[in-house]
Amino acid sequence: MRTSLFKPVLLMASLLCTAALAHAQETATPPLPALPAMDWEAPPLQPFTATYQALYKGKQAGDATMRVTRTGGDQWRVDMQVVGRSGFASVLGLNLEQSTVFENRNGTYVPLSQSTVRKGLFLGKKVTGTYDWQAGTAQWLGDLKKERRQPIPLQAGDQSALLLNLAIMRDARPGGQMHYRYVDVGRVRQHDYQAAPDTENVPVGDLSYNALRVYRTNGGNDETILWIANGVPTPVRILQREDGEDRIDLRLIEYQGV
Repeated sequence: MRTSLFKPVLLMASLLCTAALAHAQETATPPLPALPAMDWEAPPLQPFTATYQALYKGKQAGDATMRVTRTGGDQWRVDMQVVGRSGFASVLGLNLEQSTVFENRNGTYVPLSQSTVRKGLFLGKKVTGTYDWQAGTAQWLGDLKKERRQPIPLQAGDQSALLLNLAIMRDARPGGQMHYRYVDVGRVRQHDYQAAPDTENVPVGDLSYNALRVYRTNGGNDETILWIANGVPTPVRILQREDGEDRIDLRLIEYQGV
């Protein structure tokens, strides 16, 4: 199955600079040495804002921003905005806004609501969803096919596209495997991931990180790869590939606590 640009961007997607964008912070976390599994520390859930350079099919396309905020008590919100600023990326719809409101229940991220907005020339779609845990169903309304507006039975541990990013940050360990059920925009899919046994050097802009490569193992021709670095609360790179070719590539250029 081919991936559409309306597919939520992972962080990690929702589906996600020009050269004039801000350079990486002078005080950004320096590269860390490769760490054995026993020394790996998952970052705590914390507010942050991260800016990514966005490439589309290997070419400069725009920028993306991921933001995590605490809205009160155990309730949080994660947002991703991807803006296409040049070429086909701006015309064909590499302009996405996604958000998920969720609760942190003793380390388990429980989605409560979800929104996806796609913008582009002659295009405009908006979808909103609710995870009703009392009723045990999730349902989306808006610009969707009829079959994708039907209620979906929920299971404990179900995640939205954006929550997958945070869950991977929480769960990844060198050599470890992760399994999630993705429930988003009227779809249900199984997402299985494998982490590499060791960190590797990953250049991102002017910085270089020793990062752990985490990749989806059951995506078929649609590949999703994330690189996460010890002490950094968001992936340093998110790559979506289709039929062996790079499609959407998000590279961290700046992050800061909020």
